[in-house]
Amino acid sequence: MYKILSINPGSTSTKIALYENEKEVLTETLRHKEEDLAEFEKVQDQFGFREKIVLDFLKKNNYDIKNLDAVVGRGGILPPVKAGAYIINDIMVDYLKNKPRVEHASNLAALIAYEISKLVNIPAYIYDSIAVDELEPIAKITGIPEIERESLAHTLNMRASAIEAAQTLGKKYEECRFIVAHLGGGISLSAHKNGKMIDILSDDEGPLSPERSGGLPGRGLVNLCFFDNYTKKDITKKMRGNSGLKAHLGTGDLREVEKMIKEGNEKAKLVYEAMAYQISKSIGLLSTVLKGEIDAVIITGGMAYSEKLVALIKERVDFLGNIIIMPGENEMKSLTLGALRVLKGEEKAEEFSL
Repeated sequence: MYKILSINPGSTSTKIALYENEKEVLTETLRHKEEDLAEFEKVQDQFGFREKIVLDFLKKNNYDIKNLDAVVGRGGILPPVKAGAYIINDIMVDYLKNKPRVEHASNLAALIAYEISKLVNIPAYIYDSIAVDELEPIAKITGIPEIERESLAHTLNMRASAIEAAQTLGKKYEECRFIVAHLGGGISLSAHKNGKMIDILSDDEGPLSPERSGGLPGRGLVNLCFFDNYTKKDITKKMRGNSGLKAHLGTGDLREVEKMIKEGNEKAKLVYEAMAYQISKSIGLLSTVLKGEIDAVIITGGMAYSEKLVALIKERVDFLGNIIIMPGENEMKSLTLGALRVLKGEEKAEEFSL
């Protein structure tokens, strides 16, 4: 019986879960007030604050960390890495702490997991980093040589959903071809072929989402960047956090938007349907990557709970064949099962290096 602690920091929350093999024993999402985080200049500066929250949670629940067999954290934004598990080492910690590729809350997971693992001398892993890069060379080319497409997506949930879907179809993941749409605060999509995520649409390339812009007309974005003394930080925040449904309708809560539609708000109806339209269009785009040979289209993430949204998407993509709905992010379970496969010897954890 393996006891595993899973840690998943978000921009305003820290998710913690304790598992015994596949069984969830304890879980909690701890919310952080904006004013508590505002004092930190950089995301990585939150490390001590977040680590204390995790340790306090364990202490509050009378859980002795000496009982743990491993700690696993959500994989942060590293240089391009393989799918699966990596052992957290000093090189990874130094990179995420001192020279991160992108500042992101997920980078804190490895830092926290590593410190806890050292307290009781157990292994610490990340699993399916946001930066997993299995893109084929043809998928990376853009029309500007200085700009190459990057693989940054909701890899953890998308790969876990694809692996689970393959099992339900009675196949191995490596035998399947899937399109996976992760519908959350940000939306990303991916094409899976023979056990690899060969192309993606990241949350700044694909559909508008509750809080992100999705892909934008290039000339319009360039003009916006030079309008009214906007800084790089201003534009980034506008695209990631202050756009999408939130910018159009004043809320990124899908339930609130659906309530607005029910009350007769025509603007809410149009923007909502535009999001469904763009998700469907993105699924269609990735279907060409797989040349139409698709075992299933998988719709996952928190918004997949919405029957209304899913119905609008299915209306446009049903012609592609099997549509599998797998609502929820399932990130804690996915992290744990990844670490469990390593502990059982079913997968090998890579050693991180630069």
